[in-house]
Amino acid sequence: MALTAGIVGLPNVGKSTLFNAITKAGAEAANYPFATIDPNVGMVEVPDERLQKLTEMITPKKTVPTTFEFTDIAGIVKGASKGEGLGNKFLANIREVDAIVHVVRAFDDENVMREQGREDAFVDPLADIDTINLELILADLESVNKRYARVEKMARTQKDKESVAEFNVLQKIKPVLEDGKSARTIEFTDEEQKVVKGLFLLTTKPVLYVANVDEDVVSDPDSIEYVKQIREFAATENAEVVVISARA
Repeated sequence: MALTAGIVGLPNVGKSTLFNAITKAGAEAANYPFATIDPNVGMVEVPDERLQKLTEMITPKKTVPTTFEFTDIAGIVKGASKGEGLGNKFLANIREVDAIVHVVRAFDDENVMREQGREDAFVDPLADIDTINLELILADLESVNKRYARVEKMARTQKDKESVAEFNVLQKIKPVLEDGKSARTIEFTDEEQKVVKGLFLLTTKPVLYVANVDEDVVSDPDSIEYVKQIREFAATENAEVVVISARA
């Protein structure tokens, strides 16, 4: 079964351009909001020297490489957790993937359109990251709150092992989400991880931040203040950062 990753970000940050570069799918990449509405899906084979060597040694009839499925999810806007834009649909798309590839604009261009309410060309990577993450956090908080009272009652009255374990995890997650932080910033035990997996939260998914820079600085990205800001934030989530140039 293929691993899956959803490419997310604000409108016009280079998501579809990155998707096309990875998958050679030819999805539309345009300088206006919601150029992508229905998610584009592309499959990529994962290069593996070990598989190649085994194939040479064993010479099987067929070799099936590991594949990675990428989904180009439409640009999320502020209020997505409340249904703004096509918010509910976008959040559902993210819920279906194993990992998140979060594309962040790290280049200046006055010709690039911004989301509604932010028509200026001012670049603020941390604000952009916060806009996306906050919508995912709010969606998770809604899910946690719906479960919290019911599970608390079961844990206190029935005292069954599963309900107690889930309630303890919810108690750990709820205040972090209320503080505006992703659940992935929490350290869980192996037993707690089993419970977390069953909650299907958005902010527990592993994330890779992609800093989209101008082509002429891609060889020296750490000289760019925007990239430094993205790296510093990613470190708070123990997340990695990749620097690319994927402008439409």
